[in-house]
Amino acid sequence: MTDTPSPSDANVTVRTRLDRIPTSATRAWLVGAVLLILPEVGALIQFTLSALPLGETAVAVADRIPVLLSRETIPNQGTLVPGEGWQGTFLGLSPARAWGLRVGLIYLYGALCLYWIWRGYLLYRNRYRTAGWTPFDDVVSRFRGHRWGQFGLLVVLAFLILAVFAPALGPTTLEQNAIDPYSYELDYYDEDTGDVETITVGAANTDTTSQGIDGRNVGPLTYDQYDRFHPFGTLPSGQDLFTQVALGARVSLFIGLLAITISGVIATSLALISAYYGGIVDLAIVLVSDATQSLPQLLVVILLSVVLSQTWLAGLYSGGVLLALIFALTGWPSLWRAVRGPALQVSERTWVDAADSYGLAPRTTMRRHILPYIVGYLMVYASMSLGGIIIGVSGLSFLGLGISPPTPEWGRLVDVGQPLLTTMSWHIAVLPGTLIVIVVTGFNALGDGVRDAIDAETDLSSEEETSAAASGAGG
Repeated sequence: MTDTPSPSDANVTVRTRLDRIPTSATRAWLVGAVLLILPEVGALIQFTLSALPLGETAVAVADRIPVLLSRETIPNQGTLVPGEGWQGTFLGLSPARAWGLRVGLIYLYGALCLYWIWRGYLLYRNRYRTAGWTPFDDVVSRFRGHRWGQFGLLVVLAFLILAVFAPALGPTTLEQNAIDPYSYELDYYDEDTGDVETITVGAANTDTTSQGIDGRNVGPLTYDQYDRFHPFGTLPSGQDLFTQVALGARVSLFIGLLAITISGVIATSLALISAYYGGIVDLAIVLVSDATQSLPQLLVVILLSVVLSQTWLAGLYSGGVLLALIFALTGWPSLWRAVRGPALQVSERTWVDAADSYGLAPRTTMRRHILPYIVGYLMVYASMSLGGIIIGVSGLSFLGLGISPPTPEWGRLVDVGQPLLTTMSWHIAVLPGTLIVIVVTGFNALGDGVRDAIDAETDLSSEEETSAAASGAGG
């Protein structure tokens, strides 16, 4: 039995091919995927159980599941005892090096997972895909030469890893850092007593605030007097800034992905309906879109977030679900207009008429023969819109709206640090603000790269020219 399907298998489903062609490469990829998932399966279970209303007992049981890349496995908090070195950190390393080691391993693990997913796609494309070629193949080839788009992809992937692994990347936990710091203790070496003392995290935070004056500032890449390393420094409350930034990335990603998914589904569905049926149906959707888009989105978002702030929706994920719904329901017209034109263009092609003549159901025709040609446009504008949503959420939090504390959010961090911008505590506002600019620029760059790689109009015209040339040669 060969590994490569024969041409006669063109109409065989992928499931049938997997059953008929259990290649060694497929088995090797599956084994590798399992080996990659196993070290972090505990983190997945913990996240799932903590999100479900199962009580504290289930969460406590989940916390006992070992996780390879975690703060417990590679601890970065310890005590520097003169003559004995660091106590309590991973292999006796300094907190900075232990934290850096954990961060490096997490990003290496994330890169390896992404690479393995890519290898899985190549395996599917070369061995199991029914079509020998799809337009996506050309998109990938063109994107490989687009340096600006690749820069955007790297930024977006780094942001995704930061958001997904946020609890493990922070030097401390949100519970200790902000929610209930006085319930936790830490050990430190007291030079006055010459002994190791104990203090609550809340009291230590009070002594390590950053307020822009001498003696009241813990800047980036420095230690405080309790031997804690702060990669981004501390907040005016003494909380670790990097921990808040990492967890804030997860909040921004959740809101952005949920909002863009909802608006993308609405926009794509309406674009397909508009393109296929046209006429009065298209006109009705245009009127609804114009009516929605005529409203100033920012004012509508602010109004709805205030009006609905006391509803049960505002209690879901500290208001993140409510913000995602508001951005989705006010932002779908722009996505719809972006994909409506290409959908109308494709709907006039001969293959769509041929599909109708064969008696395919309208839903099947839209899904098979129109949707593949507008997905690229949707990806482009969705990527750019995602950056806009992140800015919008940050702006609302900056104004005191949006995500409710103590859940961290980048815009609120900028707001907290704004009065200290010209002092030695500049890092509080500058670092989160810089990350916002870099991430939004990355999403826009990725959108530019995908747009240039797709070049759908050129593909369509090239197909027409090829068909005309073939007809002329045949004549």
